[in-house]
Amino acid sequence: MKKTYITILLVFGILLFVNLVSEQYFFRIDLTEDKQYTLSEATIDIMKSLENPITVKAYFSENLPPHIAKTKDNFEEYLIEYARNSDDNLVYTFINPNENEKTERDAVEAGINSVMINVREKDQMKQQRAFLGAVLELEDQKEVIPFMQPGAPLEYLLSSSIKKIAVTDKPEIGLMEGNGQASIRELSQVKTALDVLYDFKSTIVNDSIQVPDEIKTLAIVRPTDTINNSTLNQLDEFLENGGNLFIALNRVNGDLNNSYGNGVTTGIEKWLKEKGLEVREDFVVDAQCATVGVQQQQGFFNFTSNVSFPYIPIVSQFADHPVTKGLEAVVMQFPSSLKFTTKDSLSTFTPLAFSSKNSATLAAPQFFDIQKQWTERDFNAPNQVVAGVLERIHDNGNKSRICVVTDGDFPVNTGQQQLQSGNVNLMVNAIDWLSDDTGLIDLRNKGIRYRPIDTLEEGTKTTLKYLNFLLPIALVIIYGVVRIQMNRNKRSRRIEENYE
Repeated sequence: MKKTYITILLVFGILLFVNLVSEQYFFRIDLTEDKQYTLSEATIDIMKSLENPITVKAYFSENLPPHIAKTKDNFEEYLIEYARNSDDNLVYTFINPNENEKTERDAVEAGINSVMINVREKDQMKQQRAFLGAVLELEDQKEVIPFMQPGAPLEYLLSSSIKKIAVTDKPEIGLMEGNGQASIRELSQVKTALDVLYDFKSTIVNDSIQVPDEIKTLAIVRPTDTINNSTLNQLDEFLENGGNLFIALNRVNGDLNNSYGNGVTTGIEKWLKEKGLEVREDFVVDAQCATVGVQQQQGFFNFTSNVSFPYIPIVSQFADHPVTKGLEAVVMQFPSSLKFTTKDSLSTFTPLAFSSKNSATLAAPQFFDIQKQWTERDFNAPNQVVAGVLERIHDNGNKSRICVVTDGDFPVNTGQQQLQSGNVNLMVNAIDWLSDDTGLIDLRNKGIRYRPIDTLEEGTKTTLKYLNFLLPIALVIIYGVVRIQMNRNKRSRRIEENYE
C-alpha cells in the first residue's frame, strides 16, 4: 500500500514538473501540408522588433456554420503564436458584435464589415448578420482588417497590418520622371497602395543626378522621350550597387482615332536588349480581349456598339511567382512580346505573365481593322510572354532584379476612370517583391485550406466513412492476434525448456 502511495505521488510530481517546464519551453508540431500554423521568419522578425505593445480587438460573431467559424479558431491560433513571439507585446481580446446593439455599433464604427450568411436552425434556413474582422492599435496608430474571407492568408493579413502601424521609417521607392514618363499623379491608385508600407515619390535621374542611395527600387513607367546614354549609365551603376528596377514599357503605340499603330523608340529597349531582354517591336493580339466602342449608322440613327479588340488582351495566365500569385486578370493596351536572349550563367529570367493559347504577334506598323472578323487561324502563336523578371549577379557580388512589363499604360489612371484591381496589384506586388527582403510577400497566398467532406464524390465519401469506422477495429483485432501469438510462443518456449 505504501508503495502505491509513493507511485501516485511520483506521477503527480512528474506531471507538475512537466507542466512547469512546458510554460518555459513550449513547442507545437505542425503536421499540415504547407505548415499553415508555423510562423514565417518574416513574421517572427516583425514581432521581435516591436518596442511597444499592440492591442488586437477581434470582432467575431458566435454560432456560425463550422466552415466559417473555423476562421475564428485559426485566427486565434495565430494570435497565440504571435503573442508568444512578441515578448508580451501583443494583447488580444475577442468580442461578439451580435451580443447587443452597443457592441454591434462599436464594430461598425471601428470599420468592421458585416455580411449576411445562411444559417440552418431547427431544419430551417435563415439569414444571420456576421462579423469576421479585427482592429489593431499601437499608441495613436490604428489598422483595420474589415473582413476575413474563410481560407484567406491570415498570417499575411495580420503581419502586414502590424508592420503598417509599427514601421517608423518607411523604405523609399522612386518613380523616375523627366523623360515623358507617367507622373505620381497619373499613378494615384498605385501610390495609395504603396504608401501603406513605402514612401513612393518622384525621383529625377539624369546625366548629373544619380539615383539616391536611400532608394532600393526605382520604377520607370511609360517613357515617351529618348533616354540618353548618360542616364542609362546611371541606371547601370544603380543596378551594380544592388538596386532593382520596375519597367513598364511601350514598345509600340496604338491610336484608335487613326486606326494605326507604330513602333516606339526611347533607348531603354536597346539598353534592355544588351542585358538579354528583348522587347519586340510587335503587337500581341489575343482572342481573350477587351472591347472598344464603335460608331455605327443605321438609317438616320447613329449608335455605339462594343466589339472585341484583340489588341487589348485580358491577360489571365500567370506564373507561380510572388509577383503574380493571386492575380485574376490584367488588362493590357497594345502589349509586345518579351524574349530572353542571354545565355549568361549569371543571369536568370523568369516569365511572369502570358497571353492565352489563342494569341499571336503582328509586327509594327499596323493598320487596325476594328470591324475585322477574327478566326482561329489568326491566332497562331500562343502563350506570348508579356512580363518577366531578370535577376543578375554582378561582378562585385551584388544582386539586382529588373521586372519588365511590355505595356507602359497598364498602371496609369486615365481621367476619372478607375483601374481594375489586377492592374494595380501587378505593379504593387512587383515593387513589394523587389523591395521587401523580409519575405512577407510570400505569405500572400498562404491561406487556410479547407477540405469539407460534403464536396467529395459519393464513392470517396463512402470509402472514407467505412475506413474511419473499420480501421480502428481492424487495428485492435490485429493487435489482439499478435499478442495472443506472442503469449503462445512464450508458453511453447517454457514447455520446451529442459529443467534439470
